[in-house]
Amino acid sequence: MSEQEKNQDEPSEQEPQTPQTDGVSPEGATPEMGDNPVAEEENSDPASEIAALNDKLLRTLAEGENLRRRAQREREDTAKYAITNFAREIISVADNLQRALASLPETPTEADDPITAFTDGVKLTERELQSIFERHGIEKIEPQGQKFDHDRHEAMFEMPTADAPAGTVVQVFEVGYMLKDRLLRAAKVAVAKALPTPDDSERVDTKV
Repeated sequence: MSEQEKNQDEPSEQEPQTPQTDGVSPEGATPEMGDNPVAEEENSDPASEIAALNDKLLRTLAEGENLRRRAQREREDTAKYAITNFAREIISVADNLQRALASLPETPTEADDPITAFTDGVKLTERELQSIFERHGIEKIEPQGQKFDHDRHEAMFEMPTADAPAGTVVQVFEVGYMLKDRLLRAAKVAVAKALPTPDDSERVDTKV
């Protein structure tokens, strides 16, 4: 066998090829910013973070102050109007006492007369009840002769009259009551109304 054929049969020794990379080798590659949270924190603006935290703090303090004020107002209203339901019930007792006094005779009687003793007892009870009302902020509404008030009065009807200006309370059917600045019961009243003026076509000419 010739030397040329031996060289063809022996495997050729070739150096291994190193894989080619585009650009920088993997060891020297720079990582992306999105994959490194430490880099993001380093690039964040401290002044912006401080401003955002300060804004959150101020909002939290404002909300806490509003809650405190609302709770305090609710406590005050609860203490102020705690007797509202009881007051609505007890004013009917005052109404009955006033009706009892109105039904008694106005003519004076003898001092030892039973009617006189009964009248004095009812008057004393009514005065004591009104004193209790005043101590607890319950105020009577007696609008006779006053201007009609939609917030405190309930008009039962209008009464045409020339004795009072239009819109004036001329009769009180039932007194009203206030609990401090809250209405317990509106006063039932009659309101003055201007007299109708005769139409010009209905007038009779008396001039000669």
